[in-house]
Amino acid sequence: MSLSSVHKPTPPIVVLLSGHGSTLQALIDQQFFHHYRIAGVISNIPDAFGIKRAQEAGIPTAIIDHTQYPERSGFEQRLIEQITVLNPDFVVLAGFMRILTSSFVSHYRGQLINIHPSLLPAYKGINTHQRVLDNQEKNHGTTIHFVTDDLDSGPVIAQAQLAVHNEEDPDRLQQRVQAMEHCIYPQIIGLLGQKRILLKDNQVLFNQQPLDKQCILLSEDSLDIS
Repeated sequence: MSLSSVHKPTPPIVVLLSGHGSTLQALIDQQFFHHYRIAGVISNIPDAFGIKRAQEAGIPTAIIDHTQYPERSGFEQRLIEQITVLNPDFVVLAGFMRILTSSFVSHYRGQLINIHPSLLPAYKGINTHQRVLDNQEKNHGTTIHFVTDDLDSGPVIAQAQLAVHNEEDPDRLQQRVQAMEHCIYPQIIGLLGQKRILLKDNQVLFNQQPLDKQCILLSEDSLDIS
């Protein structure tokens, strides 16, 4: 199964983030190669370094500070308004540390994409690297999925897997997982933009066909990680 992109019009995406923005940087660096365009970056954290990354790349940015909204519905309504102005094909979560309500998720069903640092359905939630080490797992990885109402439970698009090394610490494991994430997330966003990956009846299609397996499965060794 080839993940190579072909030249097509560049669909716009909006990236939501809360922090440092290393995943955003990978999306920025590879947007032309994989034929998508980052139309805007939105953060709920005013001093998120990811906003500076976007500004340095000439990408429009917005801050919507969730602490300024007493009700989550008000925050999400403002978020929807800002996203609507940018008119993206997809809303891409890249370290966005807010749990989204079913109303927001429904508004963007089939367009809302997340990447999670584990081989879902294992290790939902936070602190995945430490939990994997604590349980002496042999394998770990990352998952790209469509977002649904249930946390870290939407239809899986792709996973990348690595072998956990002996005596590995959480920081090193995180670095290895992030290296895979920075490789596969831009590729998958490009394929989504070309409509080679679709969500239909809660099933992921690749080139109009159900995936041969449960998802696109890659390994650390198969990725071009420098």
